[in-house]
Amino acid sequence: MKNLDATLGELKKDAGFELSFRIRQPQPVAPQSLLVLLHGVGGSETSLGDLASAASPDTLVVLARGPLTLAPGQFAWFRVAFTPTGPHIDEAQAELSRLALIRFIRQLQTAYQIQPDRTVVAGFSQGGIMSASVALSEPESVARFGLLSGRILPELQPHLAETSRFKKLRAFVGHGDFDNTLPVVWAERSDALLKDLEVEFESHRYPIDHRISPAMRDDFLHWLKAKSKAS
Repeated sequence: MKNLDATLGELKKDAGFELSFRIRQPQPVAPQSLLVLLHGVGGSETSLGDLASAASPDTLVVLARGPLTLAPGQFAWFRVAFTPTGPHIDEAQAELSRLALIRFIRQLQTAYQIQPDRTVVAGFSQGGIMSASVALSEPESVARFGLLSGRILPELQPHLAETSRFKKLRAFVGHGDFDNTLPVVWAERSDALLKDLEVEFESHRYPIDHRISPAMRDDFLHWLKAKSKAS
């Protein structure tokens, strides 16, 4: 399934785009869809290179870099502290990143002439959090989102769109049963919220810790391919 010939292009820092990013190569001449991939805290835009390589060759795959620099080569969408009572986030930073990503996705859609109904945003851990934050607050901006070992922020509640706006939105939830960073209860909460919001979704559990396993990757790609055909 993996395209071994695919590589990541040079980092793009363009004033016309909200965020820095790389594009999976070879770039399709006439892309049929857009997949925006978001890394986790402490990662970089290259962290999901394996997932990018396995995507359909007619998909424009964009890997965005988080706006916060934690250390050389380490980036984030917002700062978070893991405490005995659970993760505590910098809510203001998370909100700024949510808005930046919404603008960034629109910029990509305009620049590469790809419609929202052919756009997917997905990410690992904090990247998955941001994917959900974008899709559940501005569901018209994307068709689908992937939550890979992530969670839906309780702090997103004031920004959630009305249920009537979720009719066309689709979601994928993948999580490890032995995740010690974001325990599996977060996936259960995500499932429950998506049901309440009447969002169509597919949810999977894996015998892994906090990571993307080959099985999770394959399930996500299968879901992505199947939904692309359906649309």
